[in-house]
Amino acid sequence: MRAVVLHEHGDIENLTYHEDYADPECGEGQVIIRVKATSLNYHDVFTTKGMPGIKVPLPIVIGLDISGEIAEIGKGVDGWSVGDRILINPLDPITPEKGLMGEMLDGGTAELCAVDATRLIKIPDGCSYEQAAALPVAYGTAHRMMVTNGHMQGGEKVLILGASGGVGSCCVLLAKMMGCEVVAAGSSPEKLEALKAWGADHVIGYEDFEKTIYGIYGKPHRRKYEGGVDVAINFTGGDTWVPSLKATQRGGKILTCGATAGFDPKEDLRYVWTFELQIMGSNSWAIEDLETLMKLISEEKLKPVIDTVLPLEQTAEGVRQLRDREVIGKIVITP
Repeated sequence: MRAVVLHEHGDIENLTYHEDYADPECGEGQVIIRVKATSLNYHDVFTTKGMPGIKVPLPIVIGLDISGEIAEIGKGVDGWSVGDRILINPLDPITPEKGLMGEMLDGGTAELCAVDATRLIKIPDGCSYEQAAALPVAYGTAHRMMVTNGHMQGGEKVLILGASGGVGSCCVLLAKMMGCEVVAAGSSPEKLEALKAWGADHVIGYEDFEKTIYGIYGKPHRRKYEGGVDVAINFTGGDTWVPSLKATQRGGKILTCGATAGFDPKEDLRYVWTFELQIMGSNSWAIEDLETLMKLISEEKLKPVIDTVLPLEQTAEGVRQLRDREVIGKIVITP
């Protein structure tokens, strides 16, 4: 089969395109998926470079988010048929210790993929392979952070940092779908234009962004529940962390699911207690998050933002675009 494989950690050129890589074998409790689409995530950049403390079994086929159709069914698998349209859950809900597809197990940048049947989720009518593949890592994480754990509601004022990427674009779409007023932050004129097109009510840059929030909603008052935003979504961390605290109204929420700009930011606990802020973390996704998202797509209430669709042989170029922050939305690979 054709596949893109990482043989040793390093730079993007270490991702090798093969025309005749060995087909996967279908083990007991597994199915073989004919891959129709796989979306890339910044996690693929980390996997390519190598991550401290995580020993990836090389060689590995990258690509965590995978959709396709069942081509072969192994022993002990019931309830599925050849030809079924499925989304693969990158994280096994029964045995999560097996690790992520595309990191500990061969992933989706190949024509075929062997997967445990416990990871299969049916794709409903009205949801394409490309749309389904855009969901798990980015959209599933955003949905869990905002809805399942964050309990956001319509009418809230929400600040979204990193709004033009995979997770951020979903945050914008979900917040608007709920009826929130959205302030979306981006790092370039092109990204700000995209955020406007997705429905953001206000688009802002990162320099002194908390002061920009003051100009829109007023400065948060430590004795009154007014000024600032009700919710700040911050999965960047780093230098943006304390300004996010400063931009949030008394009693407001800080929602986080990552730290792309630094996991050990400067902290200012005065804002946490003075403004009674609720800081809520969220880790990955659950099957219910993915099923809900696909249902929203099939009902035409949600349309994932797909920046680019590339053929399999251009996978390394897609990873490069992610690494260099050139992406607005998701990059999808179609074998």
